Amino acid sequence: MNENLLLEVKDLRTSFYVPGGEVKAVDGVSFNLEKGKVLGIVGESGSGKSVTAYSIMQILSRPGKIVSGSIKFKGQELVGADEDVLRKIRGDRIGIIFQDPMTSLNPVFSIGNQLVEAIRLHTDMTKEEAKAKSIEMLRLVGVNDPEKRIKQYPFEFSGGMLQRVMIAMALVCEPDILIADEPTTALDVTIQAQILDLMKELQKKMGMAIILITHDLGVVAEMCDEIDVMYAGRIVERGDAEAIFYNPKHEYTKGLIKSIPAIGSRKEKLTPIGGSPVDLLNMPKGCAFVTRCDKAMKICLDKYPDEYEVGHRHLASCWYNLKELIDSGEIKLEVEK
Repeated sequence: MNENLLLEVKDLRTSFYVPGGEVKAVDGVSFNLEKGKVLGIVGESGSGKSVTAYSIMQILSRPGKIVSGSIKFKGQELVGADEDVLRKIRGDRIGIIFQDPMTSLNPVFSIGNQLVEAIRLHTDMTKEEAKAKSIEMLRLVGVNDPEKRIKQYPFEFSGGMLQRVMIAMALVCEPDILIADEPTTALDVTIQAQILDLMKELQKKMGMAIILITHDLGVVAEMCDEIDVMYAGRIVERGDAEAIFYNPKHEYTKGLIKSIPAIGSRKEKLTPIGGSPVDLLNMPKGCAFVTRCDKAMKICLDKYPDEYEVGHRHLASCWYNLKELIDSGEIKLEVEK
């Protein structure tokens, strides 16, 4: 058994049951997360990134439901676990930073009140000890004059400072895993860089693992040990940053990279991905990206490609690139006799 393995997600399927039918928001997602590692999950809005995070935390709102699959934290199964068990893990062993800090904090309670409550919920600290810990955490995440700021309310903080408060709240119990769900979406570029640098610094200090969820490939380029690219509820490609950025094998990944502006190339036009995201209520039989793919073949319409190895620890699910690898002789199909 791998002692460094913290999180093991296998064939996770999460659906939302709406009047129009079943929306398969997460459709067979699998990945592992080890101590001290950073996993990036990228993809456009609606690809299933946040639903994957909420499924791990078991905080899905109705009509969402985990249909099947397994989520194990340090070998303990979370799917179907008692609420008491989940309560001990949520916020304590697995912390989460939500997308919008403006709406994630209660506006009628002070920052200190909310931090102290989180600490006392998961520890045996007294109110005074929890307050001292809160001040220590605010100072750690770069909030100036924490003794004063702890008495203030969310509306008295800027967006960047609120995000720092959210990071402090997520880390206050020193979790093994931090899930950061679009942690820089509402922030300007300068503050984005500060928040990402802060997360890297805290990750090294505390030795925790991070799941970084974003639609921005640029954000994960330097931070992540592994990048999983999601589309329509499935992971279509996975590998390290070098493999994903310099040797992408899925046409969707290639499209995402082409839509990123390159430094120093002002005259070069960006190439957007054509078409619209797939309707999750009316999924195609084969590859979900088929209607937006310039390289689509007949088999793409009829059958979803299996995940196959295209390099060292680099996997993809794309018929066109499988064809390219076969034609080039890089891989060979084994024919049953």
